[in-house]
Amino acid sequence: MDSNKKYWKGLEELHQTPAFVEKKGSEFTENIPIENVLNEAGLSTKTPRRDFLKALGFGVGAVTLAACQRTPIHKSVPYIIKPEEVTPGVANYYASSYKGQSLVIKTREGRPIFVEANTKALFAGNGVSPSTQASVLDLYDMSKLKGPRSGDEGISWEEVDKQVISALNSASSAGKQIRIVSSTINSPSALAAINEFTVKYPTAKLVVVDAVSYTGMIKANELSFGKAAVPQYRFDNADVIVSVGADFLSTWLDGIENTKQYMANRSHTSLKNGKMSRHIQFESGLSLTGTNADVRVTVKPSEEGALLIALYNELTGSTLPNALSDNQKAATAIKLVAKELSQVRGRALLVAGSNDTNIQSLVNAINVHLGSYGSTIDLDNASNQYKGDDQAFAEFLREANSGLIDVAFFAESNPIYEYYDSKGVESALSKIKFKVSFADREDETASFANIIAPNSNYLESWGDSEPYAGYYTLVQPTINPVFDSRQFEQSFLIWAGNTTPYHDYVKAYWEQNILPQGKNWYDALQEGFEFKGSRGGSAQSFTSSVSDLANLIGTQSKTIAKDIELQLYLSGGIGDGKQGNNAYLLELPDPVSKVTWDNYAAIEPKYAESLGIGVNDLIEVKADNGYSIVLPVLLQPGQATGTISVALGFGRTKAGKAGNGVGKNAYPFVRLVNGSLQFNNSVVISKAAGTYELAQTQTHQTIEGRNIIRETTFANYKNNPAHGSGNTGEKHKTYDLWNKYEQPGHNWVMAIDLNACTGCGACIVACSVENNVPVVGRDEVRRRREMHWIRIDRYYSFENNNEAVTREGEVNKLSDLSQVTVVHQPMLCQHCDHAPCETVCPVLATVHSSEGLNHMAYNRCFGTRYCANNCPYKVRRFNWFNYWNDSRFDNYLNNEFTQLVLNPDVTSRSRGVMEKCSMCIQRIQAGKLKAKAEKRPIKDGDIQVACAAACPSNAIIFGDRNDPDSAVSQALKNERVYYVLEELNVQPGVGYMTKVRNTFEA
Repeated sequence: MDSNKKYWKGLEELHQTPAFVEKKGSEFTENIPIENVLNEAGLSTKTPRRDFLKALGFGVGAVTLAACQRTPIHKSVPYIIKPEEVTPGVANYYASSYKGQSLVIKTREGRPIFVEANTKALFAGNGVSPSTQASVLDLYDMSKLKGPRSGDEGISWEEVDKQVISALNSASSAGKQIRIVSSTINSPSALAAINEFTVKYPTAKLVVVDAVSYTGMIKANELSFGKAAVPQYRFDNADVIVSVGADFLSTWLDGIENTKQYMANRSHTSLKNGKMSRHIQFESGLSLTGTNADVRVTVKPSEEGALLIALYNELTGSTLPNALSDNQKAATAIKLVAKELSQVRGRALLVAGSNDTNIQSLVNAINVHLGSYGSTIDLDNASNQYKGDDQAFAEFLREANSGLIDVAFFAESNPIYEYYDSKGVESALSKIKFKVSFADREDETASFANIIAPNSNYLESWGDSEPYAGYYTLVQPTINPVFDSRQFEQSFLIWAGNTTPYHDYVKAYWEQNILPQGKNWYDALQEGFEFKGSRGGSAQSFTSSVSDLANLIGTQSKTIAKDIELQLYLSGGIGDGKQGNNAYLLELPDPVSKVTWDNYAAIEPKYAESLGIGVNDLIEVKADNGYSIVLPVLLQPGQATGTISVALGFGRTKAGKAGNGVGKNAYPFVRLVNGSLQFNNSVVISKAAGTYELAQTQTHQTIEGRNIIRETTFANYKNNPAHGSGNTGEKHKTYDLWNKYEQPGHNWVMAIDLNACTGCGACIVACSVENNVPVVGRDEVRRRREMHWIRIDRYYSFENNNEAVTREGEVNKLSDLSQVTVVHQPMLCQHCDHAPCETVCPVLATVHSSEGLNHMAYNRCFGTRYCANNCPYKVRRFNWFNYWNDSRFDNYLNNEFTQLVLNPDVTSRSRGVMEKCSMCIQRIQAGKLKAKAEKRPIKDGDIQVACAAACPSNAIIFGDRNDPDSAVSQALKNERVYYVLEELNVQPGVGYMTKVRNTFEA
């Protein structure tokens, strides 16, 4: 916005702590461990010169002698009959889907190695989430079972079928109940298979329960409109968006589709057309969505209902009781929000993250008043992504405790870990005679099962899904089952007496029920999806009593309105914990806190100071139900005073080698109230003994007051599109030491729109998977040795009237650290034309190409690290160890099986080598070869780097600047474009577009 606005990466930089000041000038936190290296050779830094030379001579001689010996032979196995579709060195692509999102799976020699969004898909065709991107690693997880188990013994599938059918027949003859406990199933063919099973066994029933519930929304829609469903939300139709605790750009409902729609009115294309939606966020903890809001106001969880009552009163002129009054900032904001919403009736959208039925009902009433249904909300064409019924699962536990259930199946459900009352679940399961888990590993619930019948990974499976009404996606295998697993759908068919292979079953279902006339099965497989529904919906009328709702909300809010309120949330990486053994996700920095490998208690800094809590302290968090955990403290700007936030999905005990014991389990803090799970609570916290250092990225660098981030308001942008970009007025004088050369061929560059980047981290995971970036673990991240080629820097700032740092660098007293704004900036190798790294490398390991790229020759580099020291962007990574083959980094990536995920087109780097972003040179070369084979020039869009392919907001644009019609060439001509540290005249090849906020001042 204004040029005197200050930005800072973390509290260390803001407060200029002694430790930060001491280390901020150091390129590395510690020196190369020379002593350790020499010790491995039987030497030390104190070894006399004569002995050192003796040892060196012996070492050289031993190596020479070893070279004369017979080396180990690794026999390659040729194809006897080569599969027709496999050409060594050439990738194959298959359409499939994961969690309802249509994908394209890349395989090499039969190995799935990368997933991308199906760009032709109607929904979520714009990118993937970090969890979807990392899901390819789950296929190669060594913690999975190698076959079915009964107790501690492996058994055959024939024996499984024999035991299960015997138990089912026994339960049926005794009139006992059979239950299938599952997370939401939106696969039409899977539901059809389960239906066949329930017809065969009439006492069988499907119980759907989700780890993170939307029961409150479903029940509210049933009470309000007679439709028990989750609606489709149309953020692209909204001019004003108000969110109360809903992290809709990340983990609330369909974050990828929401992001796509949200950016339709906020990207550089929309801004060019003079349009930008306004987004106001009310929340407790600083969420990913909150960091992207134009206006953000902090409220406690207990104030959310009162805030909505106040909003309803302001919009309708009503005087409902229990309206918000104590929080003056929020109350003032409500008046402005009501005015904004009233001005855009029919183009407004209100969403809430609460799972309370009464709160969601009041949200329905407000949206009806605003005319949102049929425009920004579609209830007629519902979402099928969450159908969990918390009351139904509570009834299941009651029946089990009463001895009514003899057989229970668990599919994609782990209630002993995910349910708030794990002891109650254990007690209930102990009263069920026969239990079958379809888990792919012996997880917390599977450990209590009589039989574990491991389900196949989605990359090994046939199937389908219907994430939205009328929108179908197909799942097809890209590899045969790696282990002796079987799809749970096939199992239910077999137990129902139907021996049809599941592929044939799905094919027949689609041909009979889904495919339109004239379209065959193979066409559908190639496209990956089918749409036979509609979009839009109709208006709704609200008939419930809002007065009764206000009274119920007021009563419920008082139960948690204590001194300290706990807000539970989902991390954008690990999520609900089902992928808790995925090392890529564990090492993905949280988009806000930048913490890896842990969850923590986030507390507002000034509030923590008042409680006597500081950095690296441990606190005990205890709820009324007696459950308590000890968590490290994270001082989090933007957190509401009087609250703490803790992520779910951590604290697994039987996830696998990587995930066991990572963080603490916060699910027992969840409450069951009026038939739906509530993800907030009142807690008591106390300081615990000891300290704990969280593994954070980014906090060890300083921007030294330089103009890294540039932003403006929408009002200023409309008056002058270049406002805030630094492209107006006199620029910094530069000096050129390099000769100029023509680049007549390609010039590969990138444009990044800060207005589109949400900070989700999908690009980080995509880059790691595509380029074989190693996972180094918690301790190495603490030493600032993370290896990510691309990072997303998160910058905090204050409004000008609450400036944090003076021009002299002194820290002012801050009245409220909860009111901060955030900008996310992807940072990678800038591929500078005047690259300072190239001029200092003594062995020319890093050189410039004729196409504008900065190359690395790994076998030439011997690790002086001069290049990293001379890089102003700090984007180079040094291999301190041979991470892919070192037992000290045994995060299950150090075995031949898991390393099947590696991309054969990219060299895995060894110890002592520097690495960094290559702009996916392997993809560039593949694109060139394809165009050459087809005897045509390269077209814009032929080549897509991994980070851009994964980005759900299309914030990253890659291409050839020498092509004047390319998307990147057009983007870099935008008035908002600036180059980071352009005053150094290194001439970076990555341009950034100024951040624009549509604040109330506009």
